[in-house]
Parts: sequence; structure tokens; C-alpha cells
Amino acid sequence: MSYLKDELTGFVPAEQAKEILAGIVRGSSVLRLSKVEAMNSDKKKFNVLVDGPGAYWVGEGQRIETSGASWIHPEIEAKKLAVIIPVTKEKLNDSTINVFEELKPQIQEVFYKAIDKACLFGENSPFATNVMAAAEGSGMVIKSNSDIDLAISDTMEAVEANGYEVTGFAGHIGVKNALRKLRDANDAPVYIEGINEKELYSQPIEFVRNGSWDKNKADIIGGDWKYSIVGMRSGIEFEVLTEATLQGTLDADGKPLSLAEQDMIAIKATMRIGYLVIKEDAFAAYKYAAPEIRPLNVTSVEGTEEGTTVITVTPDASMGNSLVYKVAASATEVAYDEDLSAWDVFDGSEISATEGQYITVAETDIDGLAKKAGSCVIVCK
Repeated sequence: MSYLKDELTGFVPAEQAKEILAGIVRGSSVLRLSKVEAMNSDKKKFNVLVDGPGAYWVGEGQRIETSGASWIHPEIEAKKLAVIIPVTKEKLNDSTINVFEELKPQIQEVFYKAIDKACLFGENSPFATNVMAAAEGSGMVIKSNSDIDLAISDTMEAVEANGYEVTGFAGHIGVKNALRKLRDANDAPVYIEGINEKELYSQPIEFVRNGSWDKNKADIIGGDWKYSIVGMRSGIEFEVLTEATLQGTLDADGKPLSLAEQDMIAIKATMRIGYLVIKEDAFAAYKYAAPEIRPLNVTSVEGTEEGTTVITVTPDASMGNSLVYKVAASATEVAYDEDLSAWDVFDGSEISATEGQYITVAETDIDGLAKKAGSCVIVCK
């Protein structure tokens, strides 16, 4: 049997490391929802198909057609996550296995809390991407102060409009009461709270605990979580500190903890993890707040006839909604739920206009109330 005093550095014993990692996965909403990839080095590249190639039915003796493919090659890089836990010097005489069995809950909690903060909201994060920043950058934060079921459905629609499927949700525990009250047309609960798994609209939902959730930014995040990639390096390393002064750890007197002066040691545990959001427009967030107009992408190119333009609008209007437009000397500001029933109907055909004017296109509901809008400078032939 090995003792801590004989192993001042090294890897956490395999069985304890396995249990610590399992506890981190259980406690981290990001790890439970995302696609987890093993990493054999600190960097790993992914091949992600953006467009094509297609597959073709081939008759006997026919040549197989080919088509081009567009790929991106995002790289995920593992970063070191560390925790320092002060313990009594007597722990040096305990077995390494027993020490980490005792410290297991503390290591698990600080690690999964840090992972969720970084990957969901970018807090104290070494990573270039996070889920909330992806939703914000794509203009897919749904703000509503009306029915939560409709707002969550709109959040799902924002993801679906980009061609993705919502495969799960993350939220803070404070929204559970509102979810428990939701019912479908048959008065069946929309939110199901099982023993081992909770579901919202038949998709898993994870509730982030222990202060990892930023309520100022969102209440629920939904998305296609296979585009949220977590890279895990194997093994958890440790180092025993015997004479350090822990500047970030204050004792009861308010001063930094000095291990030598207070006859203590500290155990530093580290693991390596990488994180990457591959498709930013695959995630949307819901925030309880006064609603805001959502963006439309509007572009203009020359038409076929002189003095005409062809307008392209993405994404397509939701089922039951319509597109309308207005041409003016400058972009027209549109407020959420503004009545645009007097605007011209946009059907995708060429529009007569003047070069340099602005066109504003809006998506409206059945009552002509604006939900999305976007503008661009007109280009004419």
C-alpha cells in the first residue's frame, strides 16, 4: 500500500480517479448534454461537414456522380483545471487511496461547477467559445414576459429554423415551478420529472445548481448539443504542497493560509479539459423579460430588369407567419409586436426600387404584429 508521504506527486489512483470523473459528469449539465470526446494530446482537430457531398441512386453499370463538399476543421485545445484543498499534515500518513476517497466530493463539486460556468456562460473561461455567447452572437435570445410554454417553443423554433433539432435543454432550478404547471392540449404535463431524468417537450433538461447559472443572461438554453464538444484528457494529477502560502484561501483571521506556519499541507488536483461550440446557430436561449425584435438576414442583388432588385431573406418565416417590407431613404426601426399590416407583402419576387435606398423586411404573425426584422441597402440593375 502506498502512502501520501511517499507519493508527493503523481496521478490519483485509478479507481478514485474514475469515481471522481463519474461524479463530475453527474454534476455537470454541460457534460451530460454535450458530446464528450477523448483526447490523447492537448489538441485535437475535428472534420465537420458544412455542405455536400450528396448521395445518388445508381443503376446497373451507371457512373456514380460526385459533388463537392465543404469542410471546416475546428480545433479543440485542453486547458488545465486545478483545485487546491488544505488538509491536516496527518494526512501524509494516510494511504493515497484513502486520502482521495475522502477528498472526492470536494474535488468533484469545484470541478463540475467551474466547467458549467465556463462552457455555458464563459465565466473565468480559457475557451474561445461558450453556449450563451453562441446564442447571443446568432441573435437567438428569445425574450418574453408572456406564457413560458410559447416562449420555449419560440426558442426551439429559432434552432429549427437553422436546420437543427433541439436535443436537450439546460436551465436554472428556479424555473422548475413554472415548468411543472405546463400542460398540452390534452392536459398532460409538458415537463416530466422522472427519477433519473427530466424531460421538457420530450427532450432531456438539466438543471444547473451550485451557483453556476447566470440568471441575468438566460433562464433556459436549448440546442443541438452534438455541436457542443467537450474534450477530456485521461487521468487526474495531484501534487502535495507543504510550505506554500495560499493567497486565494483566507483563514479565520482574514489572512492568506500559510501551510508552514499552521502545520498543514495542501493537495493540488488538476485535470485537463477542452471545450468548443462547433455550430453557433444551433443554440438559442429564453429569458423572461420584455420581448425584443429578433433579427432577419436581408440581402439585395441586381434584378433582371433595370430598376429592380432581388431580395433574399433568411431564415424563412415560421408556419402561419408572413413577410412584409418597406422601402425608405433609411432603415426603418421596428419594435416587437408593432402593427405592420399596412406594409407591402413580400413574396420573393423582384421589387422596383432606387439604388441606395433601404429595404426593411419584417416577419409578422397572423395579426400583422412584428416578430423579426432586418434591413439592407438596395442594389439595382
